[in-house]
Amino acid sequence: MLWKNPHRLTERQQIKLAQIQQTNKPLYRAYLISQQLREIYRVTHQQAMRLLDAWLAWARRSRLAPFVKLAKTITKQRAGIEAAIQHGLSNARVEQVNTQLRLITRRAYGFRTPQALIALAMLSLGGLCPRGDALDIPQGYCTEMEDQFVGFRAVDIATPS
Repeated sequence: MLWKNPHRLTERQQIKLAQIQQTNKPLYRAYLISQQLREIYRVTHQQAMRLLDAWLAWARRSRLAPFVKLAKTITKQRAGIEAAIQHGLSNARVEQVNTQLRLITRRAYGFRTPQALIALAMLSLGGLCPRGDALDIPQGYCTEMEDQFVGFRAVDIATPS
């Protein structure tokens, strides 16, 4: 619940959060500080820099050791963070591909060769049809598969029944 976007909390979760506010002040303060940091990525660059300055001051004064340490780290890495915010850079796509590769690898347990995993990854992630003798894929197989599964996503095709 504490990791969830506050706008998506259910009524029950909002009640729990209100109870936390009353019973565990440091935890609630940590929640507020973390949510404020998330807002930096939802506003314009100039607003984000002002929010970041305010957040750093709040985190340093919070007396919550993890946030004090994070404020020091952010201060050291500030130039890179500012550039990422200004240019809208993120590692989200890399993380997405890594997650998909982990899922494909899990699905590939039981395949006889690592080439099958590579072929499944190429098909699912790149829309590529692997070719070559090393993969034991007959000539024309990819064209037949593409014709047969027009309109399906590669993930739908590759999912075992």
